[in-house]
Amino acid sequence: MPLSQLTVHRHDQGKQALITLSGEIDLESAPLVRESLERCLRDGIRTIDVDLTPVTFCDCSGLNAFLHAAQQTTVAGGTLRLHHPPTTLARILDLAGCGLLLLGLPCGHLPPPLGDTPTAPRPAPPHRSLPPAPVLSGDVR
Repeated sequence: MPLSQLTVHRHDQGKQALITLSGEIDLESAPLVRESLERCLRDGIRTIDVDLTPVTFCDCSGLNAFLHAAQQTTVAGGTLRLHHPPTTLARILDLAGCGLLLLGLPCGHLPPPLGDTPTAPRPAPPHRSLPPAPVLSGDVR
């Protein structure tokens, strides 16, 4: 059975952070997502943008990690937004009605997955001026 791999890159700008996740988010790698987002809050970050463009798969374990992080961020007086979710996560968000909470979009208004509109330009993730450096990565076992 292949091991899940997830890489986390973080780029801070003041009290904002851009987290870029790359790989698969599942039961084994979701704790890495949760820890990465909690670390932002411990470091005083209050605006967290999560770029999911390089994520190839995300199941309900990932959704749970994002919902937990959104709740903790709200309690701390901040915001967490997901950008460019993979098709699996977009479907889960739509079914669970979490689009407004995590994407800032009402249910039924999720954008089509990136592969469904090949001619549409993809907006750049917010405040990325330098390439992010890896902060956490792992062979999740």
